[in-house]
Amino acid sequence: MASKELEENLSELQIGGNGEKKPVENDVSEGEVKVSCFTEDLQDVTLHFQIVKFSKQIYAWIGCNSAKLGHLYAAATTRPNNNVSVTSLLGGTSDNTGSSIARRIVLKTGLNVVVACNIPKDSPMLEATAERKLIERLASLGYFSPKEKYRN
Repeated sequence: MASKELEENLSELQIGGNGEKKPVENDVSEGEVKVSCFTEDLQDVTLHFQIVKFSKQIYAWIGCNSAKLGHLYAAATTRPNNNVSVTSLLGGTSDNTGSSIARRIVLKTGLNVVVACNIPKDSPMLEATAERKLIERLASLGYFSPKEKYRN
């Protein structure tokens, strides 16, 4: 799927609730699913993002020049020390591009996180840029918890 087509499809995304369809917005009332989609054009690549926030979980998708799902990782804090555990749900373990992103988002938000990422594994600068853009958006949406609570 071309970047232009993907951008148009993301902007037309809708959520059904009680039989009604409403356009996706960044600010949906409490208790509902919150969805945010955005695109960042870098020098030679286009990064597409989708963030879905549930009551106690965040799903984030990062697409690089395409609409492929990529590898899927789940991360959550584990007891007794509030360490973060990450596991690969889809994809091999040789490419761990999204696992570090998922881990750091859990540390910053305190929420369970599922991250789908199709950034090429040989592009660490692109991965760092994608993570920075994602964290900037999460912060602007108010998804971060107080740092003292989750500090190790």
